[in-house]
Amino acid sequence: MKTLSKEELIAFEKDIEKEWDEGNIKAPVHFSGGNEEQLIKIFENINENDWIFSTHRSHYHALLKGVPIDFVKKEIMECRSIHLNNREHKFFTSAIVGGALPIALGTALGLKLKNSKDHVWVFVGDMASEMGVFHEATKYAKRNDLPITFVIEDNGVSVDTPTQKCWGECNNSDNIIKYDYKRIYPHYGCGRWVIFK
Repeated sequence: MKTLSKEELIAFEKDIEKEWDEGNIKAPVHFSGGNEEQLIKIFENINENDWIFSTHRSHYHALLKGVPIDFVKKEIMECRSIHLNNREHKFFTSAIVGGALPIALGTALGLKLKNSKDHVWVFVGDMASEMGVFHEATKYAKRNDLPITFVIEDNGVSVDTPTQKCWGECNNSDNIIKYDYKRIYPHYGCGRWVIFK
């Protein structure tokens, strides 16, 4: 699996940002940025046959999993940025916060029942990691020794609400990876407020 560089990832998002700014994308887009190095390091441990479950902010995950750049851009341009899926590359997302967690958990259980060597990786934001479904999924996975790793992408905020002020510090486990990063793009788009009158 060819790994894209930090510069290639940033260039891709800059291209999508330009398309957005020019009005060529007519649906919500959630940009990645500021977490390139952390993701490249995590994806060094992800095999071609592993399963990836992601969120509405999934461009980098798709590209690092090996989903072709042209496919990812086409999906974004066709208004599927926040629910980008590719069966061939075992890459699935949900625009619903926490929505991919039970599906990822079920996939991991299926892999275990089949004695598969494949692994499931599920990415969530820091606020989603405070949801009940996250705690239930991680507890079930640990108790049943499922082949799944949970990755918390912590930019410190949910939209603009500070996560730690709301919930306190996350409790880590051996099947949970958490990394911090400073977001480049705000939750709602390219960094400009839109005022509706």
